[in-house]
Amino acid sequence: MIGIFLDTETNGLSSRRHRVLEIAFRMLDILTGEEKDSYQAVLSLSEEEWQKSDPESLKINGFSWEEIQRGIPSAQVAEEIKLHFMRQGIRRGEAVFICQNPSFDRAFFSQLVEPELQESLLWPYHWLDLASMYWAIAMRKGAQGTGNYPWETGVSKDKIATTYQLPKESPPHRAMRGVDHLILCYRAVIGFPKAQ
Repeated sequence: MIGIFLDTETNGLSSRRHRVLEIAFRMLDILTGEEKDSYQAVLSLSEEEWQKSDPESLKINGFSWEEIQRGIPSAQVAEEIKLHFMRQGIRRGEAVFICQNPSFDRAFFSQLVEPELQESLLWPYHWLDLASMYWAIAMRKGAQGTGNYPWETGVSKDKIATTYQLPKESPPHRAMRGVDHLILCYRAVIGFPKAQ
């Protein structure tokens, strides 16, 4: 089973109004933690798309218009993603997406690769989130008296990191940095059962 640890950075919160600025993923064997593949790209936007940017989002990820002008067209990024998925034989039942915020990342990912195409390629439709994994474990620990309930610690990725005495994700938020921090937290919360 492959875990596709994925993160996006965008120029706002609305997948109808805003666009993907950056996407990154690492494909890991869920049992061993061995990395099978990785990908990262900064995308180009039109000036009209850039003008719709939410300043708060840009403050978080630190992207500038100059960086975006040097980015890769979305159609090329989509083709590169398809190539990586094909090379690794990504199919539902054999892979899952794992994200910090899958409802957000999935909507923006679908700007690049349309849901109908994802379906025709039999890509995974399970998008799992770290917070739910942590919630289930923290609920059990809270009930057993061996740890805090999840609402006592918080369930953001940085709050989960703090609970496990891991560093927070360093700013500005960039997609591959987010992926690496997600994997660090996943390793602490869930782990890779057959890791060396």
